[in-house]
Amino acid sequence: MRNAEVPATEPKTRLNMPSAVRAWFDSDAGPAIDANPQRIDVARIMPFIAIHLACLCIIWVGWSPTALVVGIGLYVLRMFAITGFYHRYFSHRAFQTSRIAQFVFAALGAMAVQRGPLWWAAHHRHHHAHSDQPEDAHSPRQHGFLWSHMGWFLAHGNYRTESKRIRDLERFPELRWLDRYDIAMPVLLAVSLFVVGAVLERTAPGLHTTGAQLLIWGFFVSTVVCYHATYTINSLSHVFGRRRYKTPDDSRNNIWLALLTLGEGWHNNHHHYPKSARQGFFWWEIDLTYYLLRVLAWLGVIWDLQPVPATVRNSRRLTNHS
Repeated sequence: MRNAEVPATEPKTRLNMPSAVRAWFDSDAGPAIDANPQRIDVARIMPFIAIHLACLCIIWVGWSPTALVVGIGLYVLRMFAITGFYHRYFSHRAFQTSRIAQFVFAALGAMAVQRGPLWWAAHHRHHHAHSDQPEDAHSPRQHGFLWSHMGWFLAHGNYRTESKRIRDLERFPELRWLDRYDIAMPVLLAVSLFVVGAVLERTAPGLHTTGAQLLIWGFFVSTVVCYHATYTINSLSHVFGRRRYKTPDDSRNNIWLALLTLGEGWHNNHHHYPKSARQGFFWWEIDLTYYLLRVLAWLGVIWDLQPVPATVRNSRRLTNHS
């Protein structure tokens, strides 16, 4: 990216609404990489705000056990796709898998509405290269809590994918397609939920659900919870918790965030040794993503899970920290 080349005093450019709207459907139509990097992209905020406001519709659609189960299930499934594949596979290549499984889990990850796998991996690799340094786009130390939590990805400077960091992934046209049209999978999920809910309303009235109810709980509420749970790793995991290893950043281990994010809360462990498929380095550190990856390995879907070498686990330990 050329963020550093943009003067801080550069005048704000006028919003090209047709181009901005096209970017909702085609990420290639988004802002140029030399736009003011700290300028919040108003057009990108609109869908983000709309997804949050849609959660208020629970007042009108009500709830049912079916809707809650679907919402929780989709939270876990999409969180696993983010943590296990967007993060540990696409960003760090912590295990191997087939091209089909790679696409399936990339599509599931895209349903979490956190953009495409190439964009996600490129930005995460950039984060590890500059963690908590001025170049880190979402460092609480450098930019404050709110920006690190969610402001950074709404800005012009972080819109484009830094291609030089993901040459190993760009060779797959199906991943490039998911990345360019990252709205396709969320729309497919939302439409499917509405249709399934409408069918259940007619064929299984005892479930007390509707198309609108399944859409609100299964997509909007579940997505917002998945959003902010994921964001805590950028924000809270660099502020609250314990540091076991001496790393050059502020990463911390936090059991509550680990439970919320299926294992990502062991963040200091991860920054100490990012290559491992396991982030809970010790048996008492619950890492649900790793357990699910082990199941997929047992089924033959993935293989070559990278372990934590004992020498790495025991090195660079801080005194009086567990």
